[in-house]
Amino acid sequence: MYVIIAFFIGHWALSVFFQTFFLHRYAAHGMFKLSPFWQRFFHFATFVFQGSSYLNPRAYALLHREHHAFSDDERDPHSPHTYPSLSLMMWKTKERYQGLLNGTLRTEARFEGETPSWPLLDFIGDLWITRIAWGALYALVYVKFAPHWAWFALLPLHFVMGPMHGAIVNWCGHKYGYRNFATRDRSVNTLPFDLLTAGELFQNNHHKFPMAPNFAARAWEIDPTWAVIRVFAALRILELSPHIQVARYVPAHARNDQSDDALPPDAAAS
Repeated sequence: MYVIIAFFIGHWALSVFFQTFFLHRYAAHGMFKLSPFWQRFFHFATFVFQGSSYLNPRAYALLHREHHAFSDDERDPHSPHTYPSLSLMMWKTKERYQGLLNGTLRTEARFEGETPSWPLLDFIGDLWITRIAWGALYALVYVKFAPHWAWFALLPLHFVMGPMHGAIVNWCGHKYGYRNFATRDRSVNTLPFDLLTAGELFQNNHHKFPMAPNFAARAWEIDPTWAVIRVFAALRILELSPHIQVARYVPAHARNDQSDDALPPDAAAS
């Protein structure tokens, strides 16, 4: 039982970390620089730890840039305020992602830009035989260590780990939580200590400061991926700009009365 629990938690944590670190903060936003070696290293690690649900960095980046540009309006590829159910939002997101990946759908030129490219790995990662092989590997772990057949109910979550993380973030991060900042969309911060999705559920902070590598904005908010980024920067694995954007919450009593940048922490989106 403990092996299965550790396997599930480990897969969850590593999959969501590489999604936020490599696909989101690096591929989509370019919040830091990586050398060619480290870019390949993290690209391969994303393939390994997302496994059967591996997401192509370029298609992910284009989809995410569209999300920021059209957040919560009818052109947003994954807004919970456009689609009536989580399952429909996930399906429409999949269709848009596949279209951008295969070239059957086009995006605006402004969303194009430098993204990590490893054609062979991306080709292999998107093959059904590869996804099935990863799924079989997960199943073997359960066959070996699951103490009861009921534990096999967790297997489908392994198969769709990457898209599932994205769905949780885009659904909950635009519906349930509190707002630090007034933004034109309905983004919220769902968790003040976001260990569940490695900082991704600070959506309100991120939409206000989209180029800030630290998604936390208040002293008591915790973004664990930012802590890892700082360690990587100290080890010279990545390079942070000396002029990085900083997400900073300004209390009402300390800001200009004319400012609408901040809202009371309990002002949840409707």
